[in-house]
This record gives sequence, structure tokens and C-alpha cells, in this order.
Amino acid sequence: MEKHIITTGKTIDLAIEAALAQLGLDRDSVSVQVLAQAKSSFFGFGGSPAKVQVTYEAEDPVPEAPKTALSSASRTKKPAPAVAKPSKPAAESTKPKAEPVKPSEPPKPKAEPVKPPKSVAEPAKPKADAPVRRSEAAPERPKSEAPKQPRQPREAQPVREPREPMQPKAPKVYAPAEPGSTEERIEQFLKGLLERMGSQAVPHAWKGENDIYQVALIGEDLGFLIGHRGETLDAIQHLCNYVMNRDAERRLRVNVDAESYREKRMESLRRYARKKAQQVLKARRRVTLEPMNAYERHIIHATLQDMENITTHSTGTEPNRRVVIEYVR
Repeated sequence: MEKHIITTGKTIDLAIEAALAQLGLDRDSVSVQVLAQAKSSFFGFGGSPAKVQVTYEAEDPVPEAPKTALSSASRTKKPAPAVAKPSKPAAESTKPKAEPVKPSEPPKPKAEPVKPPKSVAEPAKPKADAPVRRSEAAPERPKSEAPKQPRQPREAQPVREPREPMQPKAPKVYAPAEPGSTEERIEQFLKGLLERMGSQAVPHAWKGENDIYQVALIGEDLGFLIGHRGETLDAIQHLCNYVMNRDAERRLRVNVDAESYREKRMESLRRYARKKAQQVLKARRRVTLEPMNAYERHIIHATLQDMENITTHSTGTEPNRRVVIEYVR
């Protein structure tokens, strides 16, 4: 379920930060719509802050279970069993009670019948209520005269070989750069730059497709070389391109990467662009994304260029230039 809040600030970025702090979310989880730009005041009069509307996804409320009307005492207390009163016979209710009979002379004992001797025993009669056994009720089935065929032995199943444990991927081996080549110049410059930055990373350069030189920084603790959203890595790449093209006759292009950050960032931007485009199609309102550099804006435009009812364009000035995703019929 989508919800939104409206916040203000001196600038648009401050208003967005206030909304993110209030919601406890990051910038990728919300969409921002600018409602009003900030206006500067004249001698303290006529100024107005910037106003933005931040839309975010909220979980649907879970319906509560209906409460029963019975109290705890009524749930635990068991009903007393009903005692059936003995019904009196109809004869007693109609006939008057008989007077007590006076005791008379004791009757004479009668002669007991002669019991048969114990040797002659009568067969015991089965009780009517006793369960009838299956063996007594049904006659036994005649056994077939044909002998039973012996069971065939099961086929021996092939023994499965144990799986080999997964081996860790071997580290990629880089060929050393040739002396005097452009790759060697790139590695020497980046090695000196990284040493001044206090990093022990080792650069490896090679020539890739379309005459673009690729550089991989190999080492440990490369997070500070990448920086927030690749800002430090972009700065290192910018300095390397500037130095390599300062005295070159033909323009060179160098891409610097660490821990495959460029590839991971590209996939993340593509998923982010598709998610925002679906929100635009659902709400039929445009969405302004966060500030990005030219390379990241190009990825957004290329991802959504073939999507129906969606168009993109950039607005603003560097370094705060943003991509706008709009709905079109």
C-alpha cells in the first residue's frame, strides 16, 4: 500500500533528507515529487521553503482476530452435568399405596433339585453380547495347491559417486604490461596515486573492446577507494583520463574499476529504473530520480527507452542533474 508525506526545507535536498529521516528509509526506497521550489526572501519578506511529496511503500495492516464475548471465567468453567431424575411408573402414580402386610409364619423350605454329577459337563453356550471371532464366524479359505513363486531379487542399483567439493575460484591472472606501452603508463600513474592515498592496491591495465583501456584495482579494503556510490572511484578515473590525454595525439578512454563495482552498479541501476517506471505506470505521475552523473543517467535512459507509455529526460545542472520519468499515452 502506497503512502506519502509532505515535508519542507530550505532546499529540495534538505526537504528530502527531512522526509527520509522521518520515515527511516533510504533514497532508493521512495519516490519524490517536487511540489514547490524554494523562493528567496527580500529583507526577510516574501520567502517560502521548498516543498516535496515523498511516496513510499507501506505494509498492509494485519486484521485482528475477532474477540469472543465469553470471559476467562466462562471459558474455564465447565457446565455441570444434568442428573436425570428417575421417572416413576404410571401404576404407582395412580394406584394407592398398599398397607404393610403383617409377618406370618415362615414358609417351609422347598426340596432342592438334584444336581448332576460334575463328570457330566454341559458345553458352554456362547454369550449373546460376546464378539464373534473371525476364525469362528467365517470358514478358513482353502489354500491354493500351487506353490508360491519365489521373489525375484532386486536389481543392484549403481553406486553413486560422491560429489566433489566446490573449489574456490582461482584468482584472475593478469599479464604484465609491456615496457613503454600505454598500459604501463596507466599502471605507473595509478600506483603513485594510490600510494599517496595510503592504499596498497595494485592496478592492472589492459586494452579492451573499442580501444577502451580497462583497469582493475586488486587488493584488500577497497571500500574507501570506491566511496559513496562510486564517487571516489569516479574521481580516480577522471584524474587518470586527464593525465593520459594531456599530451596524447589521440584521445584515450580509461575505465577504472574495483571489486566489479561498475558491473554491480549497472545492474542495480537497471532494477531501480524498472521499479520506478512501474510506479509511474501505476500512479500515472512523473517521478524525479536522485542526482546522478552522466554515465549513470545514460544507463537509466537506455534501460527505459523501449518501455511503452514511458519517456525520460534530464533536468537541472551538474552536479545535481537528475533523470525524470514521465507517463505518456
